Amino acid sequence: MAKTRAKKKTARKKKKSTRAAKPARKPAPKKKPTGKPARKKRSTREDAKTMAARQREISVSEFFTKNRHLLGFDNPHKALLTTVKEAVDNSLDACEEAGILPDLMVEIHEVGENRYRVAVQDNGPGIVRGQIPKIFGKLLYGSKFHRLKQQRGQQGIGISAAGMYGQLTTGRPVQIVSRTSKRKPAHKFRIAIDTKKNAPVIQTDREVEWDAARGTRVEIELEAVYKKGRRSVDDYIEQTALANPHVAIHYAPPKDEPVIYERVTKEPPEEASEIQPHPLGVELGILLRMMKETRSRHLRGMLTSEFCRVSAAVANKICEIAGVSPESKPSRLSGGQVESIFQAIPKVRIMAPPTSCLAPIREDLLLSCLKKRVDADFVTAVTRSPTVYRGNPFQIEVGLAYGGGLGAEDTVHLYRYANRVPLQYQQSACAITKAVVSTDWKKYGLQQARGALPVGPMIVLVHIASVWVPFTSESKEAVASYPEIIKEIRLALQEAGRRVGVFVRKRRRQADEYKKRSYIEKYIPHIGDALQEILGQTNRKRDKNVSNLKTILERSRKM
Repeated sequence: MAKTRAKKKTARKKKKSTRAAKPARKPAPKKKPTGKPARKKRSTREDAKTMAARQREISVSEFFTKNRHLLGFDNPHKALLTTVKEAVDNSLDACEEAGILPDLMVEIHEVGENRYRVAVQDNGPGIVRGQIPKIFGKLLYGSKFHRLKQQRGQQGIGISAAGMYGQLTTGRPVQIVSRTSKRKPAHKFRIAIDTKKNAPVIQTDREVEWDAARGTRVEIELEAVYKKGRRSVDDYIEQTALANPHVAIHYAPPKDEPVIYERVTKEPPEEASEIQPHPLGVELGILLRMMKETRSRHLRGMLTSEFCRVSAAVANKICEIAGVSPESKPSRLSGGQVESIFQAIPKVRIMAPPTSCLAPIREDLLLSCLKKRVDADFVTAVTRSPTVYRGNPFQIEVGLAYGGGLGAEDTVHLYRYANRVPLQYQQSACAITKAVVSTDWKKYGLQQARGALPVGPMIVLVHIASVWVPFTSESKEAVASYPEIIKEIRLALQEAGRRVGVFVRKRRRQADEYKKRSYIEKYIPHIGDALQEILGQTNRKRDKNVSNLKTILERSRKM
């Protein structure tokens, strides 16, 4: 046993020694260099330097080029309407500001497939030569943005945006001819827009012969679609003539005969005067800026001179509540002091702003327009007294036309206006529509489903006149739903609706009476013949009986 164990031990030693004697494994041969560096994986992440290198200023023209739907150029059909609307608005504003009765010429020419040339000409005061390139070739340039008075334009962006759309879709510049008086020559411009710089590019500037004594003519070629019916250019022109009785319009559509809308009155609208902002409508940031920029030496003087309806007594009361001296220099007030003044303003009783800044259509002229342009049996109009939202005065007018050639089974036609301008799109988002829908028209003899416009042969016209209409977007298609505005519209609708209700009920009674009269005329002669036969009367006696019966029945009826 001991021998076998020793043999196994020696065998293990030999095995270990043979294992140790085995040569080591050779390392893998190195690859020969190819001469090209190894390609590193490229990172897609940005750092501060690369991000900063791409930062640049964006011009307003460049922004609206990519977001033209914000200005009403969503599609070719709407683009045609928006272009006509912006040109007409500018013409009417210019004529009214100069005290001229507007004569407008609106032409739409088809120059190719889905391609039209829009031309709008007025008899206004014309445009000074140096201002023409900026007005038509630069967005957000105008004289209306900072003025608190009723006017159609507000932002100085409409007509230049229309020209920009035409340039984008056809490559053609805007053509303008303008003349300021008979003694001065007419100038013709061809203007494009540099969208990166928001600056006009003048291609042509020359004097031309022009028949008009004064005025402006604008021509824009654009990609568009012309359609008839609701929300068309035809509908817009008709509604414009309805809300502007002092305007004469010669409209030449592309496929039909020209249409002429004669003016209803030769009396121009009342001139709206510019007013100062009302303190109840100012915001804290604006008040801070006004304090820094004012030329007044004292706080009391600043409040009385730069706000309307603020007398010296009211200014002293505001300063007293705010705990700030009326003799303080406005530019040296701290932010906390200005905030105290801002919080003190609502605590002081201040008169509502003056309404001389508004120029409503007027009840009598609205009635005349509806009677002349709408085939209706009954017409009424209501003009509410001016009121205020956020310190901005506004006034509501309502006109209703019932019966006649209007469809009895159709939804009522709702015409929405803001500063005499028809609003064609975004009807459901508008405060005017919400006010009409929320009115109970069943009281006035019309059918109405819940949450819908009433059904009946009627046109509903609602006009808001304001120094600053709160539109929901830059395209100015719907009025924001301020509670004060909705309340005033509903009150005007209810007053006009009661008058319509009286007419509807009276007409129904008359229909019943005429039905009774037809029964009398049908059956009384037979009664006379029967009495003659029964009593053996002569023909003369029979006729007398018939006449007596008619008289008795007529007296018993109520007309």
